[in-house]
Amino acid sequence: MLSFMSLLILLCCELNSGQFENDSQSEPLCPDSHDLQKEYDAMKKKMEALEKMLKDSQTRLINNENKITELKNEASMQVIFSAAAGGGSSIGPFDTDTTLIYETVITNIGSAYNKTTGVFTAPVAGVYYFSIFYHAGGEHEGKLLLYKNNDLMVMTHDHKSDSDTADNGGNTVFLQLQQGDQVYVRLPANTHVWGHDHHTTFSGFLVTQM
Repeated sequence: MLSFMSLLILLCCELNSGQFENDSQSEPLCPDSHDLQKEYDAMKKKMEALEKMLKDSQTRLINNENKITELKNEASMQVIFSAAAGGGSSIGPFDTDTTLIYETVITNIGSAYNKTTGVFTAPVAGVYYFSIFYHAGGEHEGKLLLYKNNDLMVMTHDHKSDSDTADNGGNTVFLQLQQGDQVYVRLPANTHVWGHDHHTTFSGFLVTQM
């Protein structure tokens, strides 16, 4: 099948050689085929350049849309929890260090805190804020340790006292976490806290994603 350019060249040649063959002084109605081919090639290159520019623009548009979606997802990500060591009685002392399970969940937006294990698992990378508070009696040492994975981050404690019948303690910390990092509270051996819905708590929230 002949291309459009080939048909155009053949038509011009027929016009020049046929209808006006008796007029030797007349100028050809069609430009030289070589000139037509050059113009066609130039137009083809321009079209190819325009197509490439359009594809590049579409790619940039898709990338920008993906970035906007990611930013929206980040802005909508909320992680907030607060839980209390319920039960209404003393927790501990135990013979070994024990992960303290805060059974009474007050708030758990994002479901990052597991009330069965007492462990908070970071759903996204970012900076988080955590706080621990406890109430305990003076007959045993009161002490809590906050861990990030296997590393001790902060603690709070008060010594045993025969004269001080009630103790309170607490601490807070900002932690940079990667997705999947775990934060939890340990009750050291031979220490105790009071399990109550209002005194001994573990809380945290996502400050900013990274």
